[in-house]
Amino acid sequence: MSQLARRLGLFDATMIVMGGIIGSGIFINPYIVARQLRTPALILSAWAMGGIIALTGGFIWAELAARRPLLGGQYAYLREAFHPSVAFIYGWALLVVIQTGGMAAVAVTFARYFLEVTHLEVADGMVAILVLAFLTVINCLGVRAGSMAQNVLMTLKIAAIAGIVVCGIVFTGHPHPLAAEVLPPLRSWDLLRAAGAALTPIAFSYGGWQTSSFMSAELRDPRRDLTRGLLIGVLGVVILYLAMNFVYIRVLGADGLAATTTPASTAMQAAVGSRGANLTAIIIAISTLGFLSQGMLTAPRVYFAMAEDGLFFRSVAFVSKRTQAPVVAIALQGALAIIIALSGRYEQILSYVTSSDFIFFGLTASTLFVFRRRALKDEKLNKNVGYLVPGHPWTTGLFIAACALIVIGTVYSHPQESLVGWMILASGIPVYLYWRHLGRRGKT
Repeated sequence: MSQLARRLGLFDATMIVMGGIIGSGIFINPYIVARQLRTPALILSAWAMGGIIALTGGFIWAELAARRPLLGGQYAYLREAFHPSVAFIYGWALLVVIQTGGMAAVAVTFARYFLEVTHLEVADGMVAILVLAFLTVINCLGVRAGSMAQNVLMTLKIAAIAGIVVCGIVFTGHPHPLAAEVLPPLRSWDLLRAAGAALTPIAFSYGGWQTSSFMSAELRDPRRDLTRGLLIGVLGVVILYLAMNFVYIRVLGADGLAATTTPASTAMQAAVGSRGANLTAIIIAISTLGFLSQGMLTAPRVYFAMAEDGLFFRSVAFVSKRTQAPVVAIALQGALAIIIALSGRYEQILSYVTSSDFIFFGLTASTLFVFRRRALKDEKLNKNVGYLVPGHPWTTGLFIAACALIVIGTVYSHPQESLVGWMILASGIPVYLYWRHLGRRGKT
């Protein structure tokens, strides 16, 4: 059977990391943060804190990539550290809800902004289906074609964000001061609650770097390129996000940012006039298309790994001899994302998996403790690692604690949705047992 091709380098890895993080969140979520924290200093501090958490996650995933440069990345870390069932449930949730539901939602977001710019008389659902189908085909042409599309879109996305920052700095006639009036006294509990409510959307905006690990089997040197790509990519996003929030506050002020639900569009209109809305729509369309491209490129490698482990349909492990791409896994994801987009239930589905996603963040980070402990018993496991998380175990523990707090906060705020999400995770247990039984029967 044909194997996946190792054709990607450091630049590809960096663009994949950044593309997995930057979607539409940075253009919308800042108003939620501003409504909770109310002053420029607190708003920027919260985004900086989120950036530190994201960088800590990047450090952890970088060491995991160096220790276990395996097919499926995060899926493989969970399998090797804990049990194949844990990895399968993660892959199952990724396939049926997290990745496909997220892609369906982003595809419809892209469609709405695309239609706002083009004024075409077409249903947004049709545009969403067409773009999902197009990206599915592109990625079936090979990892190089999929990565090239991702690199182009990510470069355009960086340029577009830089354009917003420049416009906000250069063309704002009467900028708001960053040193605002003194905040009325808050009880420590109120401030803590507000900070927690603000950090949740920030954490989601920064999330996504982990999907780059899925591509380990197609990087020419995963130990070097994925490790460096994670650190460069996450740091680059932190800089872009802080710059965007600086501009939002400079143009709109903390109160103006809290008053709008479309901060990017409002800031651009304030800076450059009525053209700002159209420019923002173009930028968000590019950003969401790039995010879709990254998802279509990365996640199918997890389903491919599941099939390689004998825990899914064997056909999903099929690799095209001509393109050396896992075409069945890619087509499966595209088809499910299209079905969810057609159902119109993507937003509801996404609300179910919010807490589940961060459970797997915390679990995956905890695998580092397992791998470090094993390495103490067998020095060969430290060979060629070349990178260690600074401040471990404290930094790793703090990242896990941050994930736990986000899960607790989400369950407290949305108990019903969280319960449904956990039921979706639990539905993977009988599916895993079924595939394991089939695998054992096949060996006898």
